[in-house]
Amino acid sequence: MANRQAKATRRVPAGWRHVEKGVHQLTRIEAEARDRVRKLRKEARAQLAVLRGHQHEARRVLRRLSTAVDGSWSDLKGTAPRALDDARGVADSMIARFRRAVSE
Repeated sequence: MANRQAKATRRVPAGWRHVEKGVHQLTRIEAEARDRVRKLRKEARAQLAVLRGHQHEARRVLRRLSTAVDGSWSDLKGTAPRALDDARGVADSMIARFRRAVSE
């Protein structure tokens, strides 16, 4: 029986070393995972900053286009009645000429 205890006692330190080695390995894996998460978050923040920059630029371009379109639309609304008046004037003068030509 004493022999059995001696063998068991020798196995215990070996078992503990094995467990300690596993714990050390898990600690190292956790540290690597934390480092990787930290790097991924940093990269995500950088990409988000780039996307926000693109978004800001797109808003600025849309604002300029909107202003240009509004200006063009108001110009078009202002010139359309004048163009129609000019066309009516030309049409009226042509009708008058045709009437004169037909009545002569």
